[in-house]
Amino acid sequence: MDNPTPKEIAEEEIINQTFQELLTDYLATKHRKRIEIITKAFNFANQAHKGIKRRSGEPYIMHPLAVAKIVCNEIGLGSTSICAALLHDVVEDTDYTVEDIENIFGPKIALIVDGLTKISGGIFGDRASAQAENFRKLLLTMSNDIRVILIKIADRLHNMRTLGSMPPNKQYKIAGETLYIYAPLANRLGLYKIKTELEDLSFKYEHPSEYEEIEKKLNATAAERDKVFKEFTDPIRKELDKMGLKYRILARVKSIYSIWNKMQTKHVPFEEIYDLLAVRIIFEPRNLEEELNDCFDIYVCISRIYKPHPDRLRDWVSHPKANGYQALHVTLMANNGQWIEVQIRSERMNDVAEQGFAAHWKYKEGGGGEDEGELEKWLKTIKEILDDPQPDSMDFLDTIKLNLFASEIFVFTPKGELKTMPQNSTALDFAFSLHTDIGSHCIGAKVNHKLVPLSYKLQSGDQVEILTSKSQRVQPQWEAFATTARARARIAAILRKERRANHKAGEILLNEFLKQEEMHLDERVIAKLCKLHNFKNEDELLVAIGAKTIILGDDDRNELKEKQTSNWKKYLMFSFGGGNKDKQENKEPQEKVKINPKQILKLTEESLQKKYIMADCCHPIPGDDVLGYVDENDRIIIHKRQCPVAAKLKSSYGNRILATEWDTHKELSFLVYIYVKGIDSIGLLNEITQVVSRQLNVNIRKLVIETNDGIFEGKIQLWVHDVEDVKAICDNLKKIQNVKLVTRVEE
Repeated sequence: MDNPTPKEIAEEEIINQTFQELLTDYLATKHRKRIEIITKAFNFANQAHKGIKRRSGEPYIMHPLAVAKIVCNEIGLGSTSICAALLHDVVEDTDYTVEDIENIFGPKIALIVDGLTKISGGIFGDRASAQAENFRKLLLTMSNDIRVILIKIADRLHNMRTLGSMPPNKQYKIAGETLYIYAPLANRLGLYKIKTELEDLSFKYEHPSEYEEIEKKLNATAAERDKVFKEFTDPIRKELDKMGLKYRILARVKSIYSIWNKMQTKHVPFEEIYDLLAVRIIFEPRNLEEELNDCFDIYVCISRIYKPHPDRLRDWVSHPKANGYQALHVTLMANNGQWIEVQIRSERMNDVAEQGFAAHWKYKEGGGGEDEGELEKWLKTIKEILDDPQPDSMDFLDTIKLNLFASEIFVFTPKGELKTMPQNSTALDFAFSLHTDIGSHCIGAKVNHKLVPLSYKLQSGDQVEILTSKSQRVQPQWEAFATTARARARIAAILRKERRANHKAGEILLNEFLKQEEMHLDERVIAKLCKLHNFKNEDELLVAIGAKTIILGDDDRNELKEKQTSNWKKYLMFSFGGGNKDKQENKEPQEKVKINPKQILKLTEESLQKKYIMADCCHPIPGDDVLGYVDENDRIIIHKRQCPVAAKLKSSYGNRILATEWDTHKELSFLVYIYVKGIDSIGLLNEITQVVSRQLNVNIRKLVIETNDGIFEGKIQLWVHDVEDVKAICDNLKKIQNVKLVTRVEE
């Protein structure tokens, strides 16, 4: 064996030191001490990854070690999970197989490692994205063992913490996928701290300048917040001391991503976000039976000091969330005229809030966990979705996202049985949650004894009775107002089945019709009928014929039986090049671009006119944080990074995402919409147009202003060169006396 170099010796020392830290952390937990198997897994992984480096330059084994530390310290799992975390990349990156892992470490660890190993070969077919494939594999294994997803979240957290060494296009793909899938998944599993960190890290890489700006503003206002916190909590401490409780009071500052999100959705600046500070009271109950009563005693006690907001009491103590979260949330009016949310929870509740299911998911070695009702329900939902996967990866991710990550509402059956449904569920969703037959034959519902349509959005506390009819069939428009994964999957499956049957019937009917007319089914016939009935393709045409929404008759006969001479004329024109002119005219203006995904696209005036397409969904302009997406026709479409469509693309087609940067010089103009709101006054419209047209010399394309009870709001559509123009316009409009809100919006 070669003598190791000083660098290799130093690396080995760091690796062993990190492993010792992991063992020390593990020994401090309440889990059964199984040092031997963890040491065996470390030695095996260290040997398997020997000599391999990460992109950052450090030895590869440091990544599995970091994941194992997160699994142990931040999620609170035991030896089986720590071993699986250490081994999670062995099968993917080395010559070892899952069978090897099973022979050495047993079936349980092998099953988890298999779930964590990326797969090749398509579940959704060739068009599918690797990410959606891996996510589905992950969920399939997760149905057997929840630890798979917990370790995967730890793996993603470490990847996000070390994302700086990746090229920009990879950063956007990984950050987008994290926001779209992993942060909501961590939230649903109750891993609130990890969810917040994943969101903040994703935001940091997608919008670095906004992240920095909010961070600076948070630091600048920290002293003021500390003062408010002290003044607010001093009287609370005195009262809690009188009660004789052991407690601690913590300040919780809103995360950078949450602040930005609120600024976007509410169209307000940082200075107008008033819930930056929340207060957390964590106590030790006098005894376990009194835990719930203690929460309410603290609530009553602090409500005597500060006035509570009547509509903002959230009782998650009596009705825990589906991820096990328990706490009492109350919003109080502080002496400075500010609403402050107070979260009251016991130490046990706090553990569950920080570590989610892992905090109350005790593992029996070599077997499954204890029976947890809510978790079982959750896994059952996943199994239902997996039983009928969507053929397209994007639909699949959407379906999974729809109700795995939703908040819950509580509704009652006519007999008073309590049912948990995702927020925004409709009466139709409720019908499908009872049974597919009830869902597919429902015609309406009675909510609180009043008749409502199927699209009615349910509220917590509603009592729902579903009305059915045997003659009712699933309607295509139902897909628009079904929100839960179960209902959407069932409706889609029924419609697909009907569509297939109609397609077959359409083929038979069309062939019979053509046989009577002594014609054959060919492309020319299909093209003519599609044009006549305004269908895009043969499939749509045949389904419509089969469903009898169109009946073949005289119009079709006349269209198909053109004079023979005109066919000859067309044939001659085609043969002698008469059709070239049309071909030239129909040529797409955008060039197909062959591109290296690692290079950074320069968005110049020339390339924006000739090569790239600006996405209609988000209308990016120079200066926006954007990315490029290579579509199926090799065209490059430019999206804003926070655009919902781009979020899906990053999650499902990450390998087609390109990093971009602007290189424009105020030559091209782009349309934007500015939203204004304020107090109505005489001459206000004149002032607005003066600022935009005269002072800033910007061309207004459209202006719509409405006033109602002394308040005006409106949208201005105008031509600008870039984001700087938009900022200048907004800043100048804000200076007008009665204008209270100015922000750029989508259409």
